[in-house]
Amino acid sequence: MTSSAPTVSSVSPATGSTAGGASVTVLGTSFTGATAVRFGATPATSFTVLSDTRISATSPPGTGTVQVTVTTPSGTSNEFVMFSYGLGPAPSLTAITPNSGPATGGTTVVLTGSGLAAAGAVRFGGVAAASFTVVSDSRITAVAPPGTGTVQVTVTTAGGSSNGLSYTYSGAPALSAVSPDQGPTAGGNTVTLTGNGLTSTTAVTFGSTPATSFTVVSPTTVTAVVPPGAPGAVPVTVTAPGGTSTLQSSYFYVSAPVLAALAPAAGPLSGGNTVTLTGIHLVEATAVRFANAAATSFTVVSDTLITAVAPAGPAGPVDVTVSTAGGTSNAVSYACVPAPALTGISPGQGPTSGGNTVTLTGTGLGPTTRVLFGTTPATFTVVSGTHVVAEAPPGAVGPVNVTVVTPGGTSAPAGYTRVGAPAV
Repeated sequence: MTSSAPTVSSVSPATGSTAGGASVTVLGTSFTGATAVRFGATPATSFTVLSDTRISATSPPGTGTVQVTVTTPSGTSNEFVMFSYGLGPAPSLTAITPNSGPATGGTTVVLTGSGLAAAGAVRFGGVAAASFTVVSDSRITAVAPPGTGTVQVTVTTAGGSSNGLSYTYSGAPALSAVSPDQGPTAGGNTVTLTGNGLTSTTAVTFGSTPATSFTVVSPTTVTAVVPPGAPGAVPVTVTAPGGTSTLQSSYFYVSAPVLAALAPAAGPLSGGNTVTLTGIHLVEATAVRFANAAATSFTVVSDTLITAVAPAGPAGPVDVTVSTAGGTSNAVSYACVPAPALTGISPGQGPTSGGNTVTLTGTGLGPTTRVLFGTTPATFTVVSGTHVVAEAPPGAVGPVNVTVVTPGGTSAPAGYTRVGAPAV
């Protein structure tokens, strides 16, 4: 069986630079087994048989208008399909956007420049664009093919090939940690993201919400300002031209603590007493403060209960707050009170049967919680910060120490004497 001689029906583009180098697609028939492609009498710089009807050839240097022929063992084509040298200036590129993308390709880039209207090829390094569209003489959109590293993007027309612009193939980012991994529902705190391939980060999201802002510190570090969010865990995602990386449930929005009560509501200037704080969202407490002073120590009992040892402080009320990753609570009031001091007791004596009224005078008596005759508690009424009226309890004949107890401590004793009934 005798094979048919090849035929050439068209070439595209049909023009090119006198320096050669144009990528020319030759269409026709019976190309299988082609041994030569010629531009006039000059062999193509290179050629590839793509199918029985299609050849890709690189034009050699030349001048004028020449016939393009294909030769196979069955003969040489003789159709007058022409290629013209030296028509039009070489194209020029000024910008490429974006200038990076994933190694898998598929990114649409915009090339701007001049002399692009007759583009016959767009190449990323030595690889043809997956596709391209001539928008105008100054604009081309092209889809990047797969690749690695940094390559030069060029446009070829009949006038030659353009200058190259750099395009970088990026690997996908890999996010490994978020620190701190929790914060308030109000957002606004800064977290550090660590991993690899973060240099070209274009977006950071918490759940589906973009970070308020972010800064690329290095290829392994990004800092981000957390946006507001609902209580609970969310994934954190980093996006770069090379792809995305997500850490599932890697950041926790924590509700701010709320304080409802504190007991006791007062204590001595020297501190050291234990107070109980009740509220909600207390389980992650990191600090308990009495105004500007940290509690001497504290224990988280549950999400609704904390016990804390009050620090020393000046006389007067202070605001007590609890801090967690979710923020700082509302304040509840606590008073630092001085120890009471007794300056007088009247009358200074009474019957062993008790029941008589005694007036105690002094300072710091307002928050009195107990009046003791020796170790025996008395019924009492606080009249003012300087006066307490007490009913003396029964007791044995003789002197007894009277003391007053407040949250600020116990007073020094005042003397009181029980006397027996006169003999008859």
